[in-house]
Amino acid sequence: MGQVVLVTGAARRLSGRLIRRLQRAEGVDAVLAVDTVTPRHPIGDAEFVETDIRHPAVGALIARRGVNTVVHLDVGGGTAPHRRSRATVKETNVIGTMQLLGACQKAPSVRRLVVRSSTHVYGGAPRDPAVCRETTVSGSVPGGGFAEDTVEVEEYVRGFARRRPDVAVTVLRFADILGPTADEALAGYLTLPVLPTVLGYDPRLQFVHEDDALAALELAAGEARRGSLAAGTFNVAGDGVLLLSQCARRLGRPVLPLVRPALSWAGTALRTVGIADFSPEYVRLLTHGRVVSTALMRETLGFSPEYTTAEALADFAGRHGPGLLPPRAVAGAVDRFEEAVRRA
Repeated sequence: MGQVVLVTGAARRLSGRLIRRLQRAEGVDAVLAVDTVTPRHPIGDAEFVETDIRHPAVGALIARRGVNTVVHLDVGGGTAPHRRSRATVKETNVIGTMQLLGACQKAPSVRRLVVRSSTHVYGGAPRDPAVCRETTVSGSVPGGGFAEDTVEVEEYVRGFARRRPDVAVTVLRFADILGPTADEALAGYLTLPVLPTVLGYDPRLQFVHEDDALAALELAAGEARRGSLAAGTFNVAGDGVLLLSQCARRLGRPVLPLVRPALSWAGTALRTVGIADFSPEYVRLLTHGRVVSTALMRETLGFSPEYTTAEALADFAGRHGPGLLPPRAVAGAVDRFEEAVRRA
């Protein structure tokens, strides 16, 4: 008997790609895709089960199908494939996770649990460490939004790990995910024609390419490689750091510096009209930035990303095209201006 894998949040684009990859993985017999709405993207031969992880039905499904591995991806902000209220998103993130963990605890067949988390658990404050490690405790606990949800989700996951020590539990804290098809919150922000920023701040940012995020999830869902341990909490991010101003120049997008209260107001307006999911945690990110250590990812998990932070941004930019200020055009204009001044 091979693995029976259950993946939550199947309607999310990243989940759909993971579901198709898992079906091709060695030793996987069946993949169950769970969500409240039918995915708009293909999921291969996976069996789609329309159910809500907040309801006890998910426990009956795990027990009936003898699920061995649970990959919990239905943890996120407001960038769901189906537009939901903040209250519904929080219930899915927190209550849904509690219900899912309760079902896993009762199911003796479950042997592996992989949970998607985020580096937003570290918060964002001027006195936070320059580089956050998995053991870092932020001085500013996120107050509200997706960041607060991830903190609560991880607390419940740690409780589950204590109650079921026989289950290999892996929490992957992803940096913001970019790539040609990424539909994450920061990706929506970076596609704006003009990027609102915090006046006087130029934060450091890290990204992880969507292909690397998928590879890390697939690795964590399988048996640990020799010399590695696919259990624990790991930061997942590409090498290198970019300043927000560098990102804007490489994307060819002008910036609009605003005082922080005005940026918060602009974020609320953008979120209200559905242009971008500009939640409070991203205001903190665009103020103070965040850099994480990936030493455990390499040394313990045994995973090395294919893309650096800069390469992930470049691949994202290649899909979305140049902005209002294409870097090459701007560079050419500057060269022509310098030549004209020299001749004059």
